[in-house]
Amino acid sequence: MKIFLVGMPGSGKSTLGKQLANKLMIPFVDLDQEIENHEQKSVNEIFAQSGEDYFRQVESKLLHQFAASPDSFVMATGGGAPIFFDGMNVINQSGISVFLNVSIDTLVKHTSNRSTRPLLKNESEGELREKLTKIREARLKIYQQARITLDNPTLSSLLHALGNP
Repeated sequence: MKIFLVGMPGSGKSTLGKQLANKLMIPFVDLDQEIENHEQKSVNEIFAQSGEDYFRQVESKLLHQFAASPDSFVMATGGGAPIFFDGMNVINQSGISVFLNVSIDTLVKHTSNRSTRPLLKNESEGELREKLTKIREARLKIYQQARITLDNPTLSSLLHALGNP
């Protein structure tokens, strides 16, 4: 069983992913952490030194590797992983995709510590809200291709949507 959580930065992918993996007793994978391990650099350093295009290529390569593995896991994808290099199709062909759909207010609240989010750094709250709105609008059609969409997700709603596996 492979479960891929997709959605905007701050939508709860890592938090709910860890809880779900624990409940299902399968490994949790944070794709951004896997990228950092692979590159031996933080996401911020990769963006600063090599640029977003390079980051997206590494992200796609690792997403493909996990998708092709026989292992079960719950993965918190990066917010952009489904968007670039046909990521959503890769996800949908290899496992269950769940779009964690939350309000802009929730995203702003959860991304207030922007130091670890290179696309959202150095923004005032108003600028952050505007940027998140634009990114969400640009990505929404792809996120909505997920097999399951959960509005304001919780662990119980996630388990229910998955049929309490």
